[in-house]
Amino acid sequence: MMTYWILIGGIALVSWLVSNKLKSKFKHYSQVHLRNGMSGAEIAEKMLSDHGIRDVQVISTPGMLTDHYNPTNKTVNLSEGVYNQRNASAAAVAAHEVGHAVQHAQAYEWLTLRSKLVPIVSITSSMSMWVVFGGLMLGAAAGVGLGYYVAVAGLVMMGMATLFSFITLPVEYDASNRALAWLKSKNIVTPEEYKGSEDALKWAARTYLVAAIGSLATLAYWALQVFGGSRD
Repeated sequence: MMTYWILIGGIALVSWLVSNKLKSKFKHYSQVHLRNGMSGAEIAEKMLSDHGIRDVQVISTPGMLTDHYNPTNKTVNLSEGVYNQRNASAAAVAAHEVGHAVQHAQAYEWLTLRSKLVPIVSITSSMSMWVVFGGLMLGAAAGVGLGYYVAVAGLVMMGMATLFSFITLPVEYDASNRALAWLKSKNIVTPEEYKGSEDALKWAARTYLVAAIGSLATLAYWALQVFGGSRD
């Protein structure tokens, strides 16, 4: 169990470091004001229009780095620090979220697959750890039997969350690539502003990469506990 807490602590530390770096990057590039004077909302609206998307609404949402695209009600939700701001960070985030809307409109396969997994993962992710732990407790008390199968069921549930986190990677990287390609091709940003937008999105993507690696490491640890213990 000590190994598990060391693993979780290490993952949490790396996640915290990357998150802090991301925040500092966005703060830094928030000082790089766009020469065209466009706000995040205006950039999002233009990118939607350029891709012929008319049924997606751009709205403001409270909080910092709470930006997201909601495929259910087709809304690009931009945080207060992005919606009204006119800088490289706002341009990057706004275009990235519209990138998801473009993926949705074009039925991008990885986004479609991730969307199908959302209802499953939303239920299983919070339960998986307890199911695995409960199965191990039962297995310790009654041999392999029921406890083993309960633990394996928990691992399957945990595996779904890990799969979801890895499927998220191509979705996020592709949205960033779409955003940067559009910002550059339409001359929305200057070369200096583009570099800031690109760097900010790279750090944002790294948060998803750390989360995926952490999920895989946790799954591997508990799999060793279940299958390693079953061989004793």
